[in-house]
Amino acid sequence: MKPDVIHRGLVGQITARIEQRGFKIIAMKMMKLSSALLEEHYAHLVTKPFFPEIVAYMTAGPVVALIVEGDAVVAGLRQLCGATNPAESPMGTIRADFANTIRYNLIHASDSAEASEVEIKRFFKSEEICDYKKIVIE
Repeated sequence: MKPDVIHRGLVGQITARIEQRGFKIIAMKMMKLSSALLEEHYAHLVTKPFFPEIVAYMTAGPVVALIVEGDAVVAGLRQLCGATNPAESPMGTIRADFANTIRYNLIHASDSAEASEVEIKRFFKSEEICDYKKIVIE
């Protein structure tokens, strides 16, 4: 979850949507991102003229990083997030319901299982991951 989520007090609502979708959160932490980490994470955008705006946005406050598991989690989480441009996102998605502009689009979700593996290693140490079996209460 990007800085605008924290600034707007939406962490609980967005986390609830992820859990309500049936996904399991196995790691979560609040952190401040450095310019160096952002250059690594957004390496494909470093040469774009708008990259300094991304750095300014992503360093405007803390982010909340999560590791989420579940069936078809990559596709499901991206569907839950909605299109990068909130105006193109279906109602009921996080971005359609909460985001104001494409620049402030609230949330990032990995675009593939391979990308998620790289991003997990970038943002989390192995000891920060709390795998568990969900308890079913009858």
